[in-house]
Amino acid sequence: MLQIVVVALLVTWCAFYALWTLMPSAAKKKIALSLLPCRLPAALADALRRHASATSGCGCDGCDHAPKPAKPASGDTPITFHPRRQR
Repeated sequence: MLQIVVVALLVTWCAFYALWTLMPSAAKKKIALSLLPCRLPAALADALRRHASATSGCGCDGCDHAPKPAKPASGDTPITFHPRRQR
């Protein structure tokens, strides 16, 4: 019986984590803003405040602020890799 309860809690937590991770930042922001008025533990409230004040999904404050790269003369477009920020 205990094993079933532990597995059920683990599967529920993993499903919640996957849903939260794959959710768009706009939806995370809306959920965080709706949960902030509730009484929550300090660690959870801090995490929700971070999501509520996020400006974009990638942390770069929008791609429209980046300078446009010059086009190469050959007509081929180079691939630019952007490393992810570590949390």
